[in-house]
Amino acid sequence: MNAMLFAAGLGTRLKPLTNNKPKALIEVNGMTMLQMALKKMENSGIRKVVVNIHHFSDLMIEEINRFRSDCMEVVVSDESDQLLDTGGGLLKARPLFDANSPVLLYNVDIVTTARLKDFIAFHHTHTGIASLMVKERPTSRHLLFNDRMELSGWENTSSGERIITKETSHFHSYGFQGIHILEPRIFDLMTESGKFPIMELYLRLARDHTFMGYESRNDLWFDIGTPKKLETTRNAVEQMSEDKKRQLF
Repeated sequence: MNAMLFAAGLGTRLKPLTNNKPKALIEVNGMTMLQMALKKMENSGIRKVVVNIHHFSDLMIEEINRFRSDCMEVVVSDESDQLLDTGGGLLKARPLFDANSPVLLYNVDIVTTARLKDFIAFHHTHTGIASLMVKERPTSRHLLFNDRMELSGWENTSSGERIITKETSHFHSYGFQGIHILEPRIFDLMTESGKFPIMELYLRLARDHTFMGYESRNDLWFDIGTPKKLETTRNAVEQMSEDKKRQLF
C-alpha cells in the first residue's frame, strides 16, 4: 500500500510556534509530528510514503532525511512554488505512487491511537472507492452517512450549509479523522485541477460511487490545530501509560 502524508500546510493557527518552523516539526512527547506519523505508517506495513512539503521546505527535507527505515521508502512531493491543498497535492503526487495500489492519506497534525492495520483491513474487505475514518466527536462540520455507513453528505452546523449526495431516511453524523484510503481508480475520475480540497472531490463522486465510513470508537484522537490543542495533546500524552503511548506510532 502507498501512503501520502499531508505536511505542506502553513500552520497559521499555530502561530507563533510556526514562525520559524513548519507545524510538522512541532514535538509531542519528544517526537516531531512528522516522525510520529512516519513511524506509525512504517509499523502498519506501509512500504512507500509520499510527503508533500511547502512551508520551510528546507527544514522538512532535513527532517525527512534524518528518518531511517529499512522497509519503507519516503519520497518528497515539493509544493514550494504553490500550495495545492489536499486534492491538488494528491493529484500532483500521483506519478510518485506505485501504480495500481491503494493510497492511505494522513494529515500530519493528527495524533491518534487508532490502529492503521485495522483500518487497512476494513478497506480491503469492502468494495468502495474510498474509506474514511470517522468518530463521534464535537465539531461543527460533519460527514453524513446512511445506515450502511456510505457517505451521503456533509453539513456545517454553524453556517447551516448542507450537501446531500445520497437520500436516506436517517443520517448518521461523524467528525472526519483526517485519515482515509482511496483506490487508484479514483484518479481517472478526477476532473479537478490546480488547488482544491479533496472533500469536494469526494462529495462530487459520492453521488455515483461508494465511500465507506470506518468508525473509530474507542481510540484517542487529537487534532493539533492551535496552541491550546497542542497543550491539551501534550498533557494527555504525558498521562498515558507506556503501552498506550506506543499505540500513537
